[in-house]
Amino acid sequence: MKSKKQEYLNYIFISIGSFLLALGVIGFLAPNKIATGGTAGLAIVLHYVLNLPIGVLMALINIPLLLVSIKYLGKNFAFKSMFSIALIVLFVEFLKEYNLPAFCNDLILATLYGGVIIGIGLGLIFKGGGSAGGGTILAKIITTKFNIKTSDIIMLLDGFVVLSTGIVFKSTELALWSMISIFTTSKLIDMILTGKSNTKIVHISSYKNLEQLSQEIALNIGIDGTILSGENFRKTEKKRYSFYCR
Repeated sequence: MKSKKQEYLNYIFISIGSFLLALGVIGFLAPNKIATGGTAGLAIVLHYVLNLPIGVLMALINIPLLLVSIKYLGKNFAFKSMFSIALIVLFVEFLKEYNLPAFCNDLILATLYGGVIIGIGLGLIFKGGGSAGGGTILAKIITTKFNIKTSDIIMLLDGFVVLSTGIVFKSTELALWSMISIFTTSKLIDMILTGKSNTKIVHISSYKNLEQLSQEIALNIGIDGTILSGENFRKTEKKRYSFYCR
């Protein structure tokens, strides 16, 4: 029962995330010729080269990757990714069909807010166990075959998108704005997947007795901690007091 509820929740995450991604692309980035990472960014660039709908381009880029991903990444991941990509394409075409106006024409605002909205969207899709296709799928496939970090592959692919942006639009500034958008998106994804913790760990190391210090900290600050004892390579005893603070 719990697994079914979790799966329903996963598909809700994917659905909301897909809509937000489409909204960020159509409402902020595409009208200002700013690319984001992965399939969405490549589709924005190709849209201005081939004059094809962004949603159609996203589908064409992702279909081959999705078919390959079934073998390497499993049917569940592949199905959720297909579901996500199908929704993104539908939402993109829906927003284009109803002529959604650009929310802003200021490059700074478009870059930051577009990156934030797409970052939240992708974070929710990943939280639901799917992906938006493109670089994520390709990176996961390459990682299964070679000893290369997934993040390194995604960074390389995003770099290719940024380079393409500068070449196609003949503007170094638009490429730089795209880099900021990608950076903003990645930070929002991290916040959603791992949370933003305000807790810090403080370590105090000393050869002297730390019991009195720990009591003073607990009494005056109200924070408890742990005293760890150990020896360095010279066999000299040393204690360390560790505690959490906000």
